[in-house]
Amino acid sequence: MRYRLPFVAGLALGYVLGTRAGRDRYEQLKKSARQIAQNPAVRNTAESAAQQGRQFADKAYHAVSDKVGDRMPDSVAQRVRSLKERSGGTGGGDDWGTSAT
Repeated sequence: MRYRLPFVAGLALGYVLGTRAGRDRYEQLKKSARQIAQNPAVRNTAESAAQQGRQFADKAYHAVSDKVGDRMPDSVAQRVRSLKERSGGTGGGDDWGTSAT
């Protein structure tokens, strides 16, 4: 209850200020966000971060699977296999079921 009133007051204030800014300001913010997202430097940084994340996840996957080995319960192993099959296996993606961009 202590933080509920300030939260609701902030939400109401944000709503009022947002509605006063109007559609023009919204479109301006949307255009700015799109320009930033299409910036080659931003795209390259996001792509390299995604690649590093995939590499880290792959290393973590192998480290965990080496330690767990055959000690994983059959029910969990079956669930992982079924999820992997449902996602289409590894065709066009990595071991995590995501596409490698």
